[in-house]
Amino acid sequence: MEKSMERQYGFYFDSDRCVQCHACEVACKSWNELELGVRWRRVLDLWSGQFPKVTNKTISLSCMHCAKPACVEICPAKAISKRSGDGIVIVDQSKCTGCRSCAAACPFHVPQYGRTGTMQKCNLCVERLEQGKQPSCVATCPGEALKCRPIEVLQESSTKPAERLTGRTNPALFISGRLTGAELLDLFTSKS
Repeated sequence: MEKSMERQYGFYFDSDRCVQCHACEVACKSWNELELGVRWRRVLDLWSGQFPKVTNKTISLSCMHCAKPACVEICPAKAISKRSGDGIVIVDQSKCTGCRSCAAACPFHVPQYGRTGTMQKCNLCVERLEQGKQPSCVATCPGEALKCRPIEVLQESSTKPAERLTGRTNPALFISGRLTGAELLDLFTSKS
């Protein structure tokens, strides 16, 4: 039986405003005190074309706090849950057995594993949100390419058209700019 969400938080990413500085990655890593090699947020560069007509598109990517998270459904230890008040997908590392079923199930390759062998990922800086602050990645972005709000507000507050990413997990991510949702989905389909 599916729980109804009071509200669903998500991200908005404007690829035209991203300057590829990786400040969002560094802020996330620093705020969450992540060990070397673990990346809850990552900036990906998508190159296409042939010289001299080469193009580059960028995405800053983390857990998308999906409406139907595949990781929650598959976790045998029930270590991953979706909060009903805000839709944030969280991990209880004390319950995680490190089986990596979630990594295989996530279409966006989000789950990360450190020295403990348990899964970890973006928690949308839930403690910051509860204090009325933005996640560290959003607060740090100098180009204001990232936003975090309830999804019903994200598209309405955008100054230009945004596309909600589609897919079987219904990710809570809106994209605008040069990068399209289809291109992002193709990236992950081709890596699977």
